[in-house]
Amino acid sequence: MNTPLAQLAAERCRSGVNPLLPEELAAALALLPGWQVEGQALSKRFRFQTYREAIAFVNAVAWVAERADHHPDLQVGFAVVTVRYSTHSAAAITRNDLIGAARVESLLLV
Repeated sequence: MNTPLAQLAAERCRSGVNPLLPEELAAALALLPGWQVEGQALSKRFRFQTYREAIAFVNAVAWVAERADHHPDLQVGFAVVTVRYSTHSAAAITRNDLIGAARVESLLLV
C-alpha cells in the first residue's frame, strides 16, 4: 500500500523530537496494515518464499533507510524479516518512524 506518508520528508533526528500522540499513532496505523506497536517501537514481520527474496528485501530496506538517515532494526531469518522502527533520541515512535514504515511498504508494490 502506497500512502501519503511515504511521500513525506523525514526530519533530521535530534534530541527533544516529539513522540506521536496516541491518536496520531492510531490514525497512522490504519494506513499501515500489519504494523503494530511493540513497546516504544513500530514493527512488522514480512514473510517471503525464499531466503534470497528476504535478503533482497533487507538490502532494499537498507537503501531506503540510508537515504532517509533513519535506520530500523532488522531481524533476518530464513525467508522472514522483521522491521522495527523507533526513534532512539525520543525513546518513542515519531513521525519519522511512520514515514520509514510507509516507505518499506512501498517496496513491496514493485
